[in-house]
Amino acid sequence: MRVLLVHPSPLMYSELYLRLEPLGVERVAAAVLEAGHDVRLIDLQIFSHRDYFKELESFEPQAIGFSLNYLANVPEVVDLAKATRQRMRECFIFVGGHSASFVASDILEHAQGAIDCVVRGEGEAITQQLLEALGGGKIGKLPGVVTREGTGGPPKLIEDLDRFMPARHLGRRRRKYFIGELDPCASIEFTRGCPWDCSFCSAWTFYGRSYRKSTPEAAAEDMASIKEPNVFIVDDVAFIHPEHGFAIGQELEKRNIRKRYYLETRSDVLCRNQEVFEYWSRLGLAYMFLGLEAIDEEGLKAHRKRSSTGINAKALEVARKLGITVAINLIADPDWDERRFEIVREWALSIPEIVHLTVATPYPGTETWFTESRKLTTRDYRLFDIQHAVLPTRLPLDKFYEELVKTQSVINRKHMGFGIIKDVAFLVAKLALQGQTNFARMLWKFSKVYNPKRQYGDHFNEVKYQIRLPEPTGVRPPGDVLYVHSPKVARAGSAAAAAHE
Repeated sequence: MRVLLVHPSPLMYSELYLRLEPLGVERVAAAVLEAGHDVRLIDLQIFSHRDYFKELESFEPQAIGFSLNYLANVPEVVDLAKATRQRMRECFIFVGGHSASFVASDILEHAQGAIDCVVRGEGEAITQQLLEALGGGKIGKLPGVVTREGTGGPPKLIEDLDRFMPARHLGRRRRKYFIGELDPCASIEFTRGCPWDCSFCSAWTFYGRSYRKSTPEAAAEDMASIKEPNVFIVDDVAFIHPEHGFAIGQELEKRNIRKRYYLETRSDVLCRNQEVFEYWSRLGLAYMFLGLEAIDEEGLKAHRKRSSTGINAKALEVARKLGITVAINLIADPDWDERRFEIVREWALSIPEIVHLTVATPYPGTETWFTESRKLTTRDYRLFDIQHAVLPTRLPLDKFYEELVKTQSVINRKHMGFGIIKDVAFLVAKLALQGQTNFARMLWKFSKVYNPKRQYGDHFNEVKYQIRLPEPTGVRPPGDVLYVHSPKVARAGSAAAAAHE
């Protein structure tokens, strides 16, 4: 069977700071290849809708799978599915991914028959089963598969993270992937899941608070297949278990693999496991993302970070000592006023780290989606991108965006101002000689991408598809509503993965 897998277009944030390899789609592609199908992959972060329709004409796929990890891409995917259905009546069209798992029924309703099913949960193994079942009329009974007629059994975690290594060879224009000055940059996965339960996050509700690991040997083999000199480790929290990080590093050293790395972790994990991060700094760890989320105890408690300002400060000291550049995320609350933005600017300018702001957004799959008492001011999927305010703002909305962009702009100039650009001129020239211009373009695009008039104006665009609101509970909802993979099944999967090691 000819199968086309599609990653949607970039969101606002990724227009500027990064463009990441579609690792999840590549892993699903590997599973589909293993089943004997003819597979192509098109990434609309890089290619246009016009390229997509040309692909339909040349490849004539019998099945098309859209990845929907981000809620803001729902309208784009639904519209592409409808346009595809008009051209290819017999083609089987399905959707999967993180956000799709939480709004599966809504997507099918929006699509009005253009999408045959939505796959909830991890996609590798179930996509194999789905394609095998086509024509048999039984797809609605498969675990995690949702059709307009109903829902199959609960989704299942894959038993072995090492089974489906990313089909990177299907990617095209790979030199377009980057994160900051790591240009070009590939992506890799060492672990999957998160055992914490931050109120604003849906990683733990998706994976049922499980945490599974690839074997060090498989992780090193996957790394050896990467041609790019830079690699982003996509784990939600890197090196929770330091022995696993040491084991992977040792396997990389055996193979004489040397790259520059960017990873994400938590402040408390960094403080607790300093030795493994110091080891990886020698292996090439150059950048680290820390989601501090707040600069005061009240904010940390509201987000249920299970951390403290003291631990966050210590983590920054540890990273500085190791020579690792840190990018910090803070969550801007719609309730902020001018004074609060000013305090955040002053704090961000007082430290050497890079600081980014995202806007508090209750997503399907998060506890705040159910418990948030403030009414959503919009149901436009496109605004659920953590760059727009979807809750009432204390300031007039246009003023909120002015303060938000002003704050990010002031911080941005600290790292991308004229003096800094002089310092990185050699790097920009070196990358340009290698044909890499992603980083150089990033330095000059801020005002084009982040514009308060643009963000404010987005609220007045015509809305074709509106997200369905849950019944407000005011309390933590029951697990059968909150989770995609149930914790009981997830724990069993984690135990199986541990036994596999």
